[in-house]
Amino acid sequence: MTAGGVADRLPRLLTLVPYLLARPGIAVAEAAADFGIGEAQLRRDLELLWMCGLPGYGPGDLVDLSFEGDTVTVTFDAGLRRPLRLSGTEAATLAVALRALADAPGVVDADAVQRALAKIEDAAGRAGTRSADTADATAGDGVAVVLGRSPGGAEDAVRRAVETGRALRLTYYSASRDAVGRRVVDPMRLLLVDASAYLEAWCRRAEGVRLFRLDRVDAAEVLDEPSSPPPGARGREGAGEDLLRPDDGAHVAALVLRPAARWVAEYYPVEDLHADDDGSARVTMRYGDRDWMVRLVLGLGDAVEVLAPPDLAAATRARALEALAAYGEA
Repeated sequence: MTAGGVADRLPRLLTLVPYLLARPGIAVAEAAADFGIGEAQLRRDLELLWMCGLPGYGPGDLVDLSFEGDTVTVTFDAGLRRPLRLSGTEAATLAVALRALADAPGVVDADAVQRALAKIEDAAGRAGTRSADTADATAGDGVAVVLGRSPGGAEDAVRRAVETGRALRLTYYSASRDAVGRRVVDPMRLLLVDASAYLEAWCRRAEGVRLFRLDRVDAAEVLDEPSSPPPGARGREGAGEDLLRPDDGAHVAALVLRPAARWVAEYYPVEDLHADDDGSARVTMRYGDRDWMVRLVLGLGDAVEVLAPPDLAAATRARALEALAAYGEA
């Protein structure tokens, strides 16, 4: 790991402010030598500190430094003058986050995450021992947080297939179709988007690159054949919600969401949202299966209006008339 790596750099950044506070006007070269790094790396660290601070993150909330010649002085420490101390609640919250990070795909240094988690649990356990009222409290009573992920499940099979370059047979729940199906895929990579893990793979049934959310994989079987996406298969580019955009071949609906249905624009990916003065919103929304979209629209009742396409509006009306006829109200 280099001096610029995360595992080395984060502890150094947390130490830099109290170090510089105790040595106002210290030469950059001397400080770099004390930390065992080059001057260029130290200056990069100092530039990063300028973007760290307290919530609000305005000019008066961030760490401030003063440079005179080749010397540096901390003029505002943003609360970083003392070692970080966590309350029991904060320690438990951080432990949950670290356990989720350790299970996430693509973590560069999972061992470092596990070491940090062990230190937090050990410290929390010792703190609990000191404050315990009973005589039988022990230092081993650390914070133990289990997120419910069972080893050896479908997620492990998916990860194993990616690591070994093998094809997969998936049993997968498709939310856009509200159906469970089986398919064989050629894994390409694992992604973490908005705290959810996804497998990006070539789907042999759809003959295209698809994203499969791991918590919707009911079963996964690693096959005795290599993962072999076609030469022209390309992964999705971008970050965050851009990666979750629907496939280009998806249908597009134009909807008016009245105030009672505005939650749809927050729950599902929508495009071209235009708010009206009465609290309604006009949006376009991509969908893969018309039957699923019809069910969504019917569930919203009169809080939604379908503007386009005509076949979606007609199908929704026909399904509503069928339901009314079943109750003798058509």
